[in-house]
Amino acid sequence: MFTGIVQGVGRIRSVEPQGGDVTMWIATGDVSLAGVEIGGSIAVNGCCLTAVQLEPHAFAADLSRETLSRTTLGGWLAGSKVNLELSLKLGDELGGHLVYGDVDGLGIVRSVMADGDSRRIRIEVADGLAKFLAEKGSICVDGVSLTVSGVGRDSAGQHGADWFEVAIIPHTLS
Repeated sequence: MFTGIVQGVGRIRSVEPQGGDVTMWIATGDVSLAGVEIGGSIAVNGCCLTAVQLEPHAFAADLSRETLSRTTLGGWLAGSKVNLELSLKLGDELGGHLVYGDVDGLGIVRSVMADGDSRRIRIEVADGLAKFLAEKGSICVDGVSLTVSGVGRDSAGQHGADWFEVAIIPHTLS
């Protein structure tokens, strides 16, 4: 379990194909791995990955074909920046919302609009996910806990596009 409150930004150190799967090494930067053990869970852009090898400031995770097909992880290259969050322990503060780390689907950013110092981002989602979206509900995007500020459907063309919007404050943007 996670909260969607990003603890730091890491970088992909290497991507090693393994017969259809991938082993990925992730440098954790300022995120301490003290207390993390082999088999521990770490959210990488919101996707729960299992640490299969550990170094003081990096860990390796094996990514299955299923994970690669349902997330953006398959497109990451060495040097890509990623949001990191360590798993919750009983008694930890719940600063965001409860996040499982199981990715439900991919969205497409359709617009980013200035809204004061914040940004309003509209993301298109697949039809099957739209029924789970509600204004003022919670959503996790790239591991960031957000509140849905609007939902809708564009009626252009034969098939409309379902979308949601989130408002992101400067702290979260950075």
